[in-house]
Amino acid sequence: MGAITASTGASVTDALLGLAGALLVVIVLDSALRSFVLPRSAVQPLTRAVALAVRRVFDVVLRPTRTYEARDRIMALYVPILVVVLPVVWLITVVVGYVLLFRAIETSSWRHAFDFSGSSLMTLGFTKPGTVPGTILALTEAAIGLAVIALLIAFLPAIYGAFSRREVLVAKLAARGGNPVSGVEILVRARKMERFHLLDELYVDWQTWFAEVEESHTSLAFLPLLRSPRAERSWITAAGAVLDSAALYNAVVDVPWSPDAGYCVRAGFTALRSISDVFGIPYDPDPAQTDPISIARDEFEEACRALERAEIALKANKEQAWIDVNGWRVNYGAPLLGLAGLVMAPYAPWSSDRSLRYRARLRPGAQARLRRGGV
Repeated sequence: MGAITASTGASVTDALLGLAGALLVVIVLDSALRSFVLPRSAVQPLTRAVALAVRRVFDVVLRPTRTYEARDRIMALYVPILVVVLPVVWLITVVVGYVLLFRAIETSSWRHAFDFSGSSLMTLGFTKPGTVPGTILALTEAAIGLAVIALLIAFLPAIYGAFSRREVLVAKLAARGGNPVSGVEILVRARKMERFHLLDELYVDWQTWFAEVEESHTSLAFLPLLRSPRAERSWITAAGAVLDSAALYNAVVDVPWSPDAGYCVRAGFTALRSISDVFGIPYDPDPAQTDPISIARDEFEEACRALERAEIALKANKEQAWIDVNGWRVNYGAPLLGLAGLVMAPYAPWSSDRSLRYRARLRPGAQARLRRGGV
């Protein structure tokens, strides 16, 4: 009877070890597929946990820094290191999972189970199981190891290709929008360079840019955190400047209504909201035109004076113009400020310059997500 009881207990233990090992392997496969293959926003818990752990290490390194340039140099390494650490965590988890599987199916020795798992994952072949189930485990583990490495190799060109396409218009905007980039400056420089009549072309280009960014920055959740080549530039402050210029163009400037500017704002707030959803940044999906925004009335008045100094004709009804600007900005203001805080964007008026105040008003859970900046 004692032998039967011991045998039953061993069988239950082996079954539990096998289930635990299989679960770890499934978690890794799910994380890899969602991170590198699935063409939509689907951040998996293991991926998020690794990203947050790496971010905490960076937070410790950032504490002694006193300048934005120093923080930017450090944070520029965040995504590259994360992209390397994540597959390493996957491979280690696969090894642990298969150690449990080999222990449950092939051997009663933990040392032999580890040898089988390590040899199989790295396809070293210095030791191999002696049973058919063990051989099947070895073959599947080798295939998973090769697949993870292949996914990483295929993933890197995709992420850096999308990054390069994003940064082309951001770099071009520096000539149009100043440094730091500003929506008001975009309009002022267009007037000074006698290109005011060509602003619709700018807004058409940025409609396409917003569509591409929405697709790439939600399916590849690393991309929003990948920093621009120059410390003073950021994709999110550039996006905010273009949206502000389009809102001012249609609401304040005395020109015929521009459908392209309107479409640009709609494409912009749709993209920023979709990216905000990935990171859990809250916003009102159906705001009223008169809801409060982060732009004060005196800031709006100063923007109007800057446009007038550039000899840009403005609409006579300033009160209605302010309401219209508010109505545009309320659609993208919260996602813009939340993302500016998330990516630690450089200073830019009407966006990153008020993102810290915005974070202070968020719910505690949302504040923690923004501080950590994890995917």
